Amino acid sequence: MSAELAYASATDLLRRYRAKELSPVEVAQAVLARIAALNPRLNAFCLVDEAGALASARESEARWMKGAPLGLLDGVPATIKDIVLTRGWTTLRGSRTVDPAGPWTEDAPATARMRENGAVLLGKTCTPEFGWKGVTDNPLTGITRNPWNTALTPGGSSGGASAQVAAGLGPLALGTDGGGSIRIPCAFTGISGIKPSFGRVPAWPLSPFGSVAHLGPMARTVADCALMLNVLSQPDVRDWTALPYAGIDWTQGLDAGVKGLRIAYSPRLGYVKQVHPDIEARVAEAAKAMAGLGAKVEEVDPGFADCRDIFRVHWTSGAYNLLRKMPPEKFALLDPGLQQACASGSNCTLAQYLDAVNARGALGELMKRFHQKYDLLLTPATAVPAFGVGMIAPAGAMGRSDGAESDRREEDWTWWTPFSFPFNLTQQPAMSVPCGFTRDGLPVGLQLVGPMHREDLVLRAANAYQQSTGHHLIRPAL
Repeated sequence: MSAELAYASATDLLRRYRAKELSPVEVAQAVLARIAALNPRLNAFCLVDEAGALASARESEARWMKGAPLGLLDGVPATIKDIVLTRGWTTLRGSRTVDPAGPWTEDAPATARMRENGAVLLGKTCTPEFGWKGVTDNPLTGITRNPWNTALTPGGSSGGASAQVAAGLGPLALGTDGGGSIRIPCAFTGISGIKPSFGRVPAWPLSPFGSVAHLGPMARTVADCALMLNVLSQPDVRDWTALPYAGIDWTQGLDAGVKGLRIAYSPRLGYVKQVHPDIEARVAEAAKAMAGLGAKVEEVDPGFADCRDIFRVHWTSGAYNLLRKMPPEKFALLDPGLQQACASGSNCTLAQYLDAVNARGALGELMKRFHQKYDLLLTPATAVPAFGVGMIAPAGAMGRSDGAESDRREEDWTWWTPFSFPFNLTQQPAMSVPCGFTRDGLPVGLQLVGPMHREDLVLRAANAYQQSTGHHLIRPAL
């Protein structure tokens, strides 16, 4: 019974609370028991507040008994990535350089909206130090592991969140995505997650990595992601970059299907030299499935060149800006790869940075033109499946799309994530959805990219595909 409750979707939990078939206290107890049993193996959580979660669940139970839920997530267990401020809890960002003393007196906008809507906040999920890379380990809390195979990474930087959701340690998780940090771990662990359009989810404080950084929901189902986005997209005056609040219910229209949608299927974006053959096969099957559902699918590339160097200028200069004033004795405590990323950023000239800004603008314009013809772009979510823990990249192989091995750097994880970071540069909504497994039994994710501000199209197509398959229902053997 406890596993059944732990794997129930948020949508189903709310239905059962409403019908008084189930209590939020029962659910919280089941999830907390599962966390106690599995987190020592997975290291998904760096903080668990059992007493606080049970107190919130009891308050939620009382509200449901009166037929007066607090908000859209009342009684649903959820987590916050340890990059995002949470009142009363430390936000250490996976770093030995952050003082645990705080003070920890404020919620970030996303945390505040979840709390206001009655979510039962379980704790904080692990992240690489300051969320800087595509896997999840750090000098403070160690290695986070993949529920499908604990010798492998769950991806990153929202790897604690993906391990949590995939293992049934709570149905909802707040992630962040500055280059694929929601979509990469979702693909590696067989769950769903969306990076909304930049500014859709208010942020405060703003990320040191600038306007490539987004916040978004992670869950086992597309429907749960849409529900959570309803909460996260509510306004907050502290974010001056946020979009005007649109009041959109992202759960509406989820079942409209894909008939008539124009989907561009790009297996390699036109320049990615190598993709794991099982990933390529599963995503090709997903493209055919979309056509079978009535979409007009055409194999076509969006038409831009490898933009990895553009992204690296933005990313490493952000790392340098984050760390440039850190005292030497603290800097020495950082993940060595993050130190090297900072060093790379320090070498970026103003002219190089401005060139990268202009190139980014041209890329954004190109994609806006592309979406005049195509409603959605479908690609793999990653070029590789999950690989061994303690590594920033898979051993051996692929390297740059242009074959220039000499440019491989210790801190560079972008060569195996070529499908994700371009759409942080363009700020478009992009979602990873499970689309099957490799021959080794590892999850594979497909990515759906939509025009700016059209999360509805992305969610609608992702849900249509998910409802036609059973990939998201398969659980790791824990």
